[in-house]
Amino acid sequence: MSDDATRGGLPQDTPYVDDAVQAERILRFWDAARLRAGRTSHGGTIAETTTTMVPPQAWAFGDNPELADELLRLVLSGVKTATASLLWEYEDAEEPVPAKGDLSIILDGAGEPRALIRTTAVDVVPFDEVPDEHAFLEGEDDRTLATWRAEHERFWVRNLPEGRRLASSTLVVCERFEVIYR
Repeated sequence: MSDDATRGGLPQDTPYVDDAVQAERILRFWDAARLRAGRTSHGGTIAETTTTMVPPQAWAFGDNPELADELLRLVLSGVKTATASLLWEYEDAEEPVPAKGDLSIILDGAGEPRALIRTTAVDVVPFDEVPDEHAFLEGEDDRTLATWRAEHERFWVRNLPEGRRLASSTLVVCERFEVIYR
């Protein structure tokens, strides 16, 4: 759902994954990762167990399994510490914009949970005002703003819903994060 993130799920070309099997994988991962996040339980209830908890949202980078794996490698190596999404993607999906402190489980291209990240900062800016630093922190290609703009424009244009157009004033959610469990 973003330049490099498909919030709410798997890249479009991911082979079918049974929802129950996927949910179990995510719960097992969350059970191992939640202690690193300082969460003995999701809701703070005494004696709450993993089976009664709701894990953070799980999603994959990109719009295909290969891109999901490529971007995940950058995250796990520490090169990629930021991502970007179009604001209207959250609005259209009626999802909240990420906020500082939010946790997310990152999936690989096959839908396997691979990392737990914590959002450290979020800025919403027009496409033509995304800063050089953000492009560098995304860790992709040559890490320049010019390449970031060209690649993200290409990605977003191919994924735009009918009736939407990308413009210099289109609002972009620039999210920074840290890996807290892999």
